[in-house]
Amino acid sequence: MGARESRWVDPAPLEIARPRLPWWTLLPGWVKLVCLPVAVVWVLAWLLALLGRVVWRYPLLVLAAVVTAWFDMIAGHWAVGGTVAGLTVGLVVWWRVHPDSFWRIAGPARSEIRQLAVYSADWRSVMRLSDLVKLVRGKEHRPKLGRVRSEGWRDRVRVRMVKGQAPEQWEAHASGLAHAFKASSCRVRVRKPGRLELDFVHRDPLQRPIPAPALADDAAGVDLKRLPVGRTETGKLWRLRLLARHLLVVGVSGAGKGSLLWAIVRALAPMIRTGQVRLYGIDPKGGMELGQAPEVFGNRVVFDNGPDAVALLEDIATEVKTRASRYRGWLRSWSPSTGDPFLLLVVDELADVIAYQPDKTLRERATRAVQTITSQGRAPGVCVLGLLQDPRKEVVGFRHLFTTRIAMRLDEKQQVDMVLGDGVRERGATAHEISEQTPGVAWAKEDGRREPFRARAFHVTDDDLDELVTTVTGVPTHRAQVLSFPERGERDGGAVA
Repeated sequence: MGARESRWVDPAPLEIARPRLPWWTLLPGWVKLVCLPVAVVWVLAWLLALLGRVVWRYPLLVLAAVVTAWFDMIAGHWAVGGTVAGLTVGLVVWWRVHPDSFWRIAGPARSEIRQLAVYSADWRSVMRLSDLVKLVRGKEHRPKLGRVRSEGWRDRVRVRMVKGQAPEQWEAHASGLAHAFKASSCRVRVRKPGRLELDFVHRDPLQRPIPAPALADDAAGVDLKRLPVGRTETGKLWRLRLLARHLLVVGVSGAGKGSLLWAIVRALAPMIRTGQVRLYGIDPKGGMELGQAPEVFGNRVVFDNGPDAVALLEDIATEVKTRASRYRGWLRSWSPSTGDPFLLLVVDELADVIAYQPDKTLRERATRAVQTITSQGRAPGVCVLGLLQDPRKEVVGFRHLFTTRIAMRLDEKQQVDMVLGDGVRERGATAHEISEQTPGVAWAKEDGRREPFRARAFHVTDDDLDELVTTVTGVPTHRAQVLSFPERGERDGGAVA
């Protein structure tokens, strides 16, 4: 017998093909009468919500479009064109004559234009290419773009993260995001859980030196918790807290550490004059820095790192313990009501005192004294301002005792984390990229604040130092008349015949 041929048999040869009908045709009539108005209302509500969202995000652009359309209807195209041309010329003149007032008015419009033309236009593509989009069961979950605030030198872009994302993921893609939106850098800041603010920086507002302000007239106007020493990149005053704080300033040679040092001293001038603040200084470089105005230190400054410097440190450490014993059961921290002056110890090139001193005994004594002052001196009213170039742990092993750390221009990116703490580079603190042409620019990190900030110290000139010495001592000083002619030529950077 041969193999049987298998044939397909139609199970219902006489049944015709039934067409597929939409699911809603199978619903009862009364359901259709109820659902149709609901569907219409839902669509209208969705359209109104979409329109409201557009008006909420771009109110000025929507208003301009409505006014232009209305004016075009009543006056015609030529009138609209002439009016727009006249307004454009007027705005350009206003911008050139008084840019500050112009941007105060035009700033919101610039923000809306950049949000629409720069960020909204490419947001979806950039999120996908940056691997910040998540796919779950075929559905795309994309970070939502919020409001954009343009300040000229930077754009602040608010973002709602996808659930499950972390700020560290955005920090890892910050460089790519900056290039995607044509910015020089991108910084990631956490506003609140699930919400970020991205700073897209386009230019440096700290490019030019900031002149030192006039000295305060009255000691009552000096606040040890908010001492003005420069300006931040947002245009606000850079205020440092000395009370119950220790400051560590790190930067290579020529980074501008001296500008910050003298800006602090100038801000304290009225209290130094009245004796409410007492300065102590150690300058192992033979007085190259503190010797510019030694009069403000009185006889409490040492120009080496030898026995005199160590003795000064030990005297201050003893004063710290004496005050702590005297305040016990009376005060928790120093205040002017104690009658004791606030003590500020300035150590230029701290490493020369506690690390590079060849005499082991002096080095150990200096280290113990500085550790005592930094660990116990905040409550008794003693502040240490340490300046150095090398932030390695083997040089300063107790960096954590300095509650305010300031990184000026550094050589290596690893040094940024050494000074400001782990993870600050991912949040935008790029002290290793500070230009040699901008001395005094720094990144600062304070205890209790997650985000570092960028600022520039006041530029203190020789004339400013003369004013400082005159204010503190009451004796007019003109160092240009004291120096010999060759010294003046070298100081001014000119050639001496």
